[in-house]
Amino acid sequence: MLDFMFRKKIRLSPEEEIPVIKTDIRALSPDEDVVIWFGHSSYFIQLKGKTFLVDPVFNSYASPFSFINQAFKSTNAYKADDFPPIDYLIITHDHWDHLDYNTVLDLKPKIKQVICGLGVGQHFESWGFEHSIITELDWYEGTELAQGWQVTATPARHFSGRGLKGNQTLWASFVLQTPDSNLFLGGDGGYDSHFTEIGSKYGPFDLAILEQGQYDKNWNLIHMMPAQVFEAARELRAHQILPVHHSKFALANHPWDEPLNKITENHIGSGTDVLTPRIGEPVLLRDTTQTFSKWWKEPD
Repeated sequence: MLDFMFRKKIRLSPEEEIPVIKTDIRALSPDEDVVIWFGHSSYFIQLKGKTFLVDPVFNSYASPFSFINQAFKSTNAYKADDFPPIDYLIITHDHWDHLDYNTVLDLKPKIKQVICGLGVGQHFESWGFEHSIITELDWYEGTELAQGWQVTATPARHFSGRGLKGNQTLWASFVLQTPDSNLFLGGDGGYDSHFTEIGSKYGPFDLAILEQGQYDKNWNLIHMMPAQVFEAARELRAHQILPVHHSKFALANHPWDEPLNKITENHIGSGTDVLTPRIGEPVLLRDTTQTFSKWWKEPD
């Protein structure tokens, strides 16, 4: 704790505004299969016209208090009004940087179904959501969305809690299987043997969305270190990875752009494609030729 509090902090946040692309999500054609990342661990997925929103935090801070964990300049560009109806809201765990009260209330009229780990549904019920639209899953338990469509909760090595008493709800990763796509939604968590188990049982994956950021050697069991991301991707049998959990909140002591620099350095020779879109930039899941700039290094 003393090491974390008093260690020298260098460039935890960017001096300039982070470049953001404001995509008109409501105007997307239902035929477009896309992932759009909004900074940190929030992202939107559209597949065959079905819409998914994962861990949305469209707030200027990720904590119970507005003066703690404030968002970087320009990164809070998206609000609930920017979204079409959300068929499925997926929550990986109930930490403040993944489950935001104000965001959820603003989105409430648009949300058709909530999918989360055991116990997380109690938050939604206390916030006025109908019990009938909430699906809680244990690890390795799935729910069928439509014929050929399934979401399955899978393990993650992490923890949970929004107050002084922690670990009262389940944290999870998720597998999203459709007739045409297989996606791994990693949530938060450290490296362990569960990636091999998930890859063997549900892989290979077209895309794995994995955390790469807010890590520290002192908590390496609950957040992956940079060198471990490609090990996880290999064991998941993922063709592509989208690194998240960076570029919006400074929760650790590393420079804000270090996760992106590390992932591009470690990518060399990995055999796995890395997607590094700007906040709000659509990732076209059917376009294997799409490329992304090193926007964290280059001027807008």
